[in-house]
Amino acid sequence: MENSTENVVPIQQPMVLVDVKPYQELPEDLYIPPDALEVFLDTFEGPLDLLLYLIKHQNLDILDIPVLKITEQYIEYIEKMQSLRMDLAAEYLVMAAMLAEIKSRMLLPRQAEESADEKDPRAELIRRLQEYERFKRAADDIDALPRLYRDNYLATAELVVDKMDKPLPDLELDAILIAFQEVLKRAEKFSHHQIQREPLSVRERMSRILARLSDDAEEFVAFHRFFTRQEGKSGAVVTFLALLELCKEGLVEIVQGEPLSEVWVKPVVE
Repeated sequence: MENSTENVVPIQQPMVLVDVKPYQELPEDLYIPPDALEVFLDTFEGPLDLLLYLIKHQNLDILDIPVLKITEQYIEYIEKMQSLRMDLAAEYLVMAAMLAEIKSRMLLPRQAEESADEKDPRAELIRRLQEYERFKRAADDIDALPRLYRDNYLATAELVVDKMDKPLPDLELDAILIAFQEVLKRAEKFSHHQIQREPLSVRERMSRILARLSDDAEEFVAFHRFFTRQEGKSGAVVTFLALLELCKEGLVEIVQGEPLSEVWVKPVVE
C-alpha cells in the first residue's frame, strides 16, 4: 500500500528510528511537546507520543514493545522532570499504564470459542487514547481561558499580616485518576440510556460544586458523590475538570486518609 504524505511534516532532530530504520516524516496531526519522554528500544527510538501513535495506527505490533524497558526509562525521566514539568511526567504515566494494560490483555490465554467474539484489545487502546486526547484538549482549552490574578489584576492595596502556609494535601495524582476511573466505569453503564441535556460549562459546574459544599452539613464530601451516572461520561469529565480547577485555584482540597482509601473533597476555609 502506498503511503500518503499529505498529512506529514519533516521530523526534527533527534532522529527517530523504527525497526532500525530512520523514520523520516512525522504525522501532522500528532503534537509532540518539548521535553517529551524519549524511549530507546530494539524496535523503536523516539518520543513515547510517536510510539503510541504508531501502535494506534497499527504500524507497530504492541507485542513487540518491552513495557518493562519503558517503565525503567520513565522512572529515570520523572526523576529528571520533578523540578521541571511534573504535569508532563504525569501524562506519560497514563500513557505507560495504557501500554502495560493492553499488552497484558493480549498475552493472556483465551478460549478458542471466545476468540471470535472477543474484541481486539488494540481497539480499546485506540478508544482510550482518543478519549485521553479529548481530555487533554479540554484541559488546554480551560487553561487558555483568562483568569483573575493570572491574566488580569485588580488594583488593590494588600494588608501585610502574618500567615501560615497551608500544607499541600498528601495525595498523589494516581489516586485521583483511580477514583475518576471508577466514576467512568459507572457512567459507562448509562451511556446508552442517558437523557440529553443542555451542555454545562466547567465554570457553571464549579459554582454548583461550591454551592454543594457550602450547603452540606459535613465538612468532607466523598469524591464520587459529585458525579451522577445519568449524566454519562461527558458530565463526568466536566465535573472532574471543575474539581481540578477548584483545587488549582485554592478553593477546595482533595484529600485521602490513607493509600487506596476513599478520596474526599472539602472547601478551603479562609
